[in-house]
Amino acid sequence: MNHFLSDRINNLSTSQTLAMAALARELKAQGKDIISLSLGEPDFNTPDFIKEAAKNAIDENYSTYSPVDGYMELKEAICRKFKRDNNLTYKPANIIVSTGAKQSLYNIAQVMLNDGDEVILPAPYWVSYFEIIKMSGGIPVAVPTSVATDFKITPEQLEKAITPKTKMIWYSSPCNPSGSVYSREELTALSKVLEKYPNIFVVADEIYEHINFSGTFCSIASIPGMFDKTITVNGVAKAFAMTGWRIGYIGAPEFIVKACTKMQGQVTSGANSIAQRATITAVDADPNVLKYMVDAFHSRRDLVVKLIQEIPGVKLNIPEGAFYVFPDVSSFFGQTLRGTPINNADDFSMYLLSQANVATVTGDAFGNPDCIRISYATSETILTEAIRRIKEALA
Repeated sequence: MNHFLSDRINNLSTSQTLAMAALARELKAQGKDIISLSLGEPDFNTPDFIKEAAKNAIDENYSTYSPVDGYMELKEAICRKFKRDNNLTYKPANIIVSTGAKQSLYNIAQVMLNDGDEVILPAPYWVSYFEIIKMSGGIPVAVPTSVATDFKITPEQLEKAITPKTKMIWYSSPCNPSGSVYSREELTALSKVLEKYPNIFVVADEIYEHINFSGTFCSIASIPGMFDKTITVNGVAKAFAMTGWRIGYIGAPEFIVKACTKMQGQVTSGANSIAQRATITAVDADPNVLKYMVDAFHSRRDLVVKLIQEIPGVKLNIPEGAFYVFPDVSSFFGQTLRGTPINNADDFSMYLLSQANVATVTGDAFGNPDCIRISYATSETILTEAIRRIKEALA
């Protein structure tokens, strides 16, 4: 019946992270002992002080439509957060609040891209970047990286990828899926390339900003010359364990914020009123309140890296943030494991699901067909068992 549907939806790929998570749930429902390491969702509960703020908002009757671009009090709190954490001076007119950072990204693509505009994506990239850009008429241009370069692009690669059609570059740091974190020096070097191209804008996805083990964090918008050409995307889903609250936001030049508000006004209008009031409390909080979660992720990172490094044939960088590892498993391609031919990362990921009962995500979904993504947003006990199963299945 697909011929009744639009070309737009027929040409849209399904999110492979969500597809693998759904498959894992289906197999669990059939009674199989599946360990799912496919979704990027913290296993912590939302902190109590944020939940209390939401309860207060209900009692205070924040139950009507919210402003399309977000409550003024929340936008002012986001400005304070940007100044405190990122040394970025935004005004409320530079902020729009959306239903999750994913909607923020979709808004940006819709208001910035015309058919044929090129968007540079350092690969690996978050799975939805590619499809959002494509759906908005843009052409994603993947720039490959590898475990040997810590999955980061160089200024030379960036320069080579730029053409007269280049409109934007999108990247995340800490990166989903690789966990790599760009240093200020690395971002400064990339900025020196971009300053030669005043018509190229940068989308900096900083949703994992606080889940960062490097000890430093740099927003590219804070580098001289980059503020007016950077759209900074953030939200509360990951660091505050608020994935279901669906609040994201951007800091950007006012003309872009106005365009996103116009778009959002025709699609969803304002984000959830109760979630917005709770987010005021979240972003105003000292980031140190998140330390217990960050410390746990750091410990899990160390455990998973140690265990995976014991598996022959798997290559791994040491991720400095987020809660993923992105091992290179290409040495298994061309082999047959327990009667199953392994030709690519898709085959490898499905093999682990069928033989180890562990759900991962193929790196092909993130623009790197040599790797798989493993989320360590679960307990050390579960992670230890999952890696044991993987090691056994590959022995």
